[in-house]
Amino acid sequence: MKDPYVFEFLGIPENKPVLESELEKALVRQIEDFMLELGRGFMFVGTQQRVTLNNTHYYVDMVFYNKELHAYVLIELKTVKLMPEVVRQLNMYLNYYAAEVDEPGDNPPIGIILCTDKDNVSAEYALGGLSNNIFASTYTYVIPDKERLIAQVEAVLKQWDDNE
Repeated sequence: MKDPYVFEFLGIPENKPVLESELEKALVRQIEDFMLELGRGFMFVGTQQRVTLNNTHYYVDMVFYNKELHAYVLIELKTVKLMPEVVRQLNMYLNYYAAEVDEPGDNPPIGIILCTDKDNVSAEYALGGLSNNIFASTYTYVIPDKERLIAQVEAVLKQWDDNE
């Protein structure tokens, strides 16, 4: 899975607070560009796909089907840092899709949490040990400028040197 996803095509200023519903609507308006950003083989199923368990309704933000993977791809959008409860929620959706939606021949569904920030250590523990495939990726609205990119690469190289 990619990390980060670049949502520059939405035209949303980087420092503007955005509600999850606004982000979802903007992505749907630009679904073709969003699918190109996701990768090959994606087909759009819908937004706010209802999952009903014990007379309680839950809603998956975006659902795709990947014809090359033969699997549903469920996406949860978060305009905040990755939180463990989102992982549990998406895991529940994946279990539902595996039991109730998948057809014979489908591979297990895949979950992607797109969030503004993630702590890699927390993400590793929140995502570890799950039988479902869940990935957490960050997104950004713009590609960083050259100086910022150079600084990020230098920081990664320094960290790598320090670990050796």
